[in-house]
Amino acid sequence: MNPSWTYLIIAIVAEVIATSALKASAGFTRLMPSAITIIGYGLAFYLLALALKTIPVGIAYAVWSGVGIVAIAAIGYFVFDQTLDAAALIGIGLILAGVLVLNVFSAAGGH
Repeated sequence: MNPSWTYLIIAIVAEVIATSALKASAGFTRLMPSAITIIGYGLAFYLLALALKTIPVGIAYAVWSGVGIVAIAAIGYFVFDQTLDAAALIGIGLILAGVLVLNVFSAAGGH
């Protein structure tokens, strides 16, 4: 696997952790989740910058946002007891399908 894709995957994981901690920070009133948020976003953007050395920005951002949306929606459902209606599930499915099309069928991703 190309190191840039590894950087992007780790960046997505860091961003998802940071976003989950942001929810748990209660508006930056809780120290530990707030610290995790700041560190996680810093790591995520650093690794995204490394990934962008070889992955086109449009492809990287599409994967970043698509996978992030799906992961955060799942965490919201399972961890924060947030509900997802049929329209939300269809929309998330379409986002996931778009990410898969980009990575499986498009030569623009450079992998």
